[in-house]
Amino acid sequence: MTDHAPASPVRLAERLANVETSAIRELFKLLGKPGIISFAGGFPDAALFDVEGIREATLAALAANPGAALQYGATEGFDPLREQLAAFMAAKGARGVAPGDLIVTTGSQQALDLIGKTLVSPGDTVIVEAPTFLATIQCFRLYGAQLLTVPVDGQGADVEALERLIEQHRPKFVYLIPTFGNPSGAQMSLERRRRVLELAVRTRTLVVEDDPYGDLYFDVPPPPSLLALSHEVPGSRACLVHCGSLSKVLSPGLRIGWMVAPPELLAKATMCKQFSDAHTSTYAQATAAQYLASGRMPATLERVRGIYARRAAAMVEALRQELGAAIDFVPPRGGLFVWARLTGANGKTADGGELARRAIEQGVAFVPGAPFFARDPDPATLRLSFATVDEDRIREGVRRLAAALG
Repeated sequence: MTDHAPASPVRLAERLANVETSAIRELFKLLGKPGIISFAGGFPDAALFDVEGIREATLAALAANPGAALQYGATEGFDPLREQLAAFMAAKGARGVAPGDLIVTTGSQQALDLIGKTLVSPGDTVIVEAPTFLATIQCFRLYGAQLLTVPVDGQGADVEALERLIEQHRPKFVYLIPTFGNPSGAQMSLERRRRVLELAVRTRTLVVEDDPYGDLYFDVPPPPSLLALSHEVPGSRACLVHCGSLSKVLSPGLRIGWMVAPPELLAKATMCKQFSDAHTSTYAQATAAQYLASGRMPATLERVRGIYARRAAAMVEALRQELGAAIDFVPPRGGLFVWARLTGANGKTADGGELARRAIEQGVAFVPGAPFFARDPDPATLRLSFATVDEDRIREGVRRLAAALG
């Protein structure tokens, strides 16, 4: 007699057919090989966290108001943190952002999820960059968005192409990472930023600005964020959503992000957040508020900028020396990534996926670029992160990459 397992009662939602497991997460399963050098992660370097400053901020939060730090809190966020975040943005030129104009989210990725929940109906058109943040592609597709893409070059999104797409398709919104994007590393020029805001006003199109990397510049500061520029373009604030995060500059473990948005959207996003997690950890929020109030952030940023700048320079130099004409890229001016394209020169492979498999065998890992495209992926592209590897290991990793290229 043969036993048959009963049919599963689990019937998954149809929308899950539109998404698949992250190719990056799948790649991480291969990284257990001893001695491997990883350029794959998109993480800040844990060795650079201001542990002492965060410890002091934690103790200060418990000393100042332990009941508030350990209790349930408002869905909109812990008021002292909202005040500090408004001041943090004001210091970077974002005028007139009051604490009540933002909600605190559990990382900026929750802000993107709330945007999907509140704005996307199945079949809605959304424009994203090509390439763009992989989790954004997955998130918006989960809610049924039809994604169109605007090309990105060293100056950021192609605004002329964006204008044509908007006029032809009238999207629900446009999602951009103007400053040191993931994965492109691109820095949108000041001229293009202004044109984006002017285009948003003229066409009445909502623009979502994701800005988790803007503080990680290497030399000169980048142009002002779209949020900071909005006071120069009348009417543009009403067309703009701004998402920020402390994950890349302070600690991902705190899970502190925020969203600035028009009032009607902010209200609906707050309602949807209430359904999912009630509020971001008040303990984490109180800690972050104390840290920002302590005045330690400028020194922390100065330190990590210098280290990331040296690592980026080491990777750029090594790529040019070891791979030469076989690879093409724009040297990053900030952020965590080098975005590159294999040229196929001298008969070398121009397939990022194939190179990734060979590279693992040589003891180095990176992320192929194709998954970062919502449509028409470019298989020759790849993303290399220099953030968590010291300069000597970067040079060795690039030598291994060159060996894999053949």
